[in-house]
Amino acid sequence: MADDNKDLKDDLDDMIGDAKESAKKAGDKISQKASEIADDAKELAGEAKEKATEFADDAKEVLSDGKNIAIIAHLTIIGWVIALVMNSNNKTEIGSFYIRQMLGLSIIAFITSWIPILNFLIFIVLFVAWIMSLVGAFSGEKKTTFLFGNQFQEWFKGL
Repeated sequence: MADDNKDLKDDLDDMIGDAKESAKKAGDKISQKASEIADDAKELAGEAKEKATEFADDAKEVLSDGKNIAIIAHLTIIGWVIALVMNSNNKTEIGSFYIRQMLGLSIIAFITSWIPILNFLIFIVLFVAWIMSLVGAFSGEKKTTFLFGNQFQEWFKGL
């Protein structure tokens, strides 16, 4: 009986040893898999960071492009205000140029809107000047309006 107890104890010790060894192997496998997953996550995070940086650089380039600001300045008074705010953060020569042009055309349009009969003719002339200015903004060239373009640049040079 003592031998049976000793055999049972030895068998139990062997089983416990095997269980410990299996648990250690399972823990090592889990640790290895977790390490692989962590490496993959770091790689994906690096790629995501690179893509985000690339996107941010592209966005900065688009927003800092004076051509976009010049075009936005032509889109109603709200567009002009948006262009003014965008240009105040990162002044560009072409953006400032067309902001001044559109301010001048808008002021002339407002003042002449109160003159009966002539306001329609002046509106047509201003509309043609606006179209020519918009075409210049799309092309990225600084083209003064045929009316008071040079004076607008001089009068509103603070913008």
